Amino acid sequence: MKKKRVGIITFSDGRKFVHEELLNMNKKFEERLIKALEATGEVEVVKASEIVWKPSLAKKAGKELMKAEVEATIFNYSIWCWPHLTVIASLYAPGPYLLYGQINPKYPGMVGLLAAAGALEQIGKYPFRVYGEPENEEVIEKVLKFVRAASAVNRLKGERYGQFGGRPMGMYTAAANGDQWMKEFGIDVEQIDQYELVLRAEKVDKNKVTKAREWLEQYSNVLYDGKQLTPEKFEKQIALYYAARELIDEYELDFVGFKGQPEMTNNYATLDVAEAFLNDPYDWDGPKDPIVAATETDMDGALTMEILKHISGEPVLFADVRHYFENEGLLDLCNSGTHATYFAARSKNPKENLKNVVFYPETFYFPAGGAAVKHFAAPGEMTFARLTRKNGKYHMTIFKGEVVDISEELKEKLSKEVQEEWPHVYVKLHTSKERFLELYPCNHTHGVYGDYMDELIKFCTMKNIDYTVL
Repeated sequence: MKKKRVGIITFSDGRKFVHEELLNMNKKFEERLIKALEATGEVEVVKASEIVWKPSLAKKAGKELMKAEVEATIFNYSIWCWPHLTVIASLYAPGPYLLYGQINPKYPGMVGLLAAAGALEQIGKYPFRVYGEPENEEVIEKVLKFVRAASAVNRLKGERYGQFGGRPMGMYTAAANGDQWMKEFGIDVEQIDQYELVLRAEKVDKNKVTKAREWLEQYSNVLYDGKQLTPEKFEKQIALYYAARELIDEYELDFVGFKGQPEMTNNYATLDVAEAFLNDPYDWDGPKDPIVAATETDMDGALTMEILKHISGEPVLFADVRHYFENEGLLDLCNSGTHATYFAARSKNPKENLKNVVFYPETFYFPAGGAAVKHFAAPGEMTFARLTRKNGKYHMTIFKGEVVDISEELKEKLSKEVQEEWPHVYVKLHTSKERFLELYPCNHTHGVYGDYMDELIKFCTMKNIDYTVL
């Protein structure tokens, strides 16, 4: 994932003699902030060419950041700064905005920050605020949480979602309004018939497909049964992946959803292999950026995943909320193929993950056959989220949980009670089962490893989306 591009404008006193007296000190505070941000490895900093102390420089600085196409702007304060300069800069510098207050008690930087915050809020702009030493890890992490959320807001703008097929199996929560997506998120929706996947798959170079199949056979376990899963059907699924990649490139799509059921799963092959490896940070041809792919053309699911990807920079889980094991206190998240193989070991090295992956013959649900992508998710804390609409207005539900490390025997036992052939994520919820079942809004959920609760809340605040934390 590319670094998040952040603009910085440092403000000064509007009196020339004060500005000049404090200029070198002000620059040092700016340099400390830039150094701390760049040291994280997540951020590319674009700073204004001059410290702003008069209106013409405020305009100039804002336009510089606009031209640089930054994804968020940090307004930096270490001394008293005339607040109208911040307002003028905000007319040009891209938002969202963070007001950063340096610790400099001899000079009224906090006064300048608060005066600027009040001025912005009076004109309907609501900045975030962080105050502290940039060398303090907790302080810079607060800044990064803002940056991740702000970057997600801006990276969605102008993206294109590819919808392969229509509403799946009567799911209202999977279908969304393209006009609303454009209005609220700036996302364009391209609708493509699934038959296009079939036509393209039939034309994929056979040698390339066979090579991919042999690679998967070498590094994972493929359970051919001579009926539902054969080398020929496995190659059909691989060809569908190549067809999807070709269409993604041709239509310039950023993320996608596939209907699958029942047309493809009844008559051609499942898209499980394609969905898993699109979501992965690699395929058999080498490393790549994950491409969010939601099964059952779940539009709001795909959108939630895209937000999580932009915030975390990591592969995102798509799963059914399948079952709760009372005795073990575990929620089972399970879906036939959309789980990226990355989750099997949390490695960017495919060989480490694939040694834990078994390609099972598809079940009776999918008479066309193919492989389900079976594995158990590696342990670790995860953040889960889901966008849905309540009476037409977007709402995000957020919860956290711990993917637990249980014995192989227990994993197999639990999976056989539910769906042996499919991948599983066993989660110890950080909320009660009762609260989860009462408030969780649909049948699909999405998650990433790590704690991104604050980033999701900030994203919702920036987009004026109501949210519930379970």
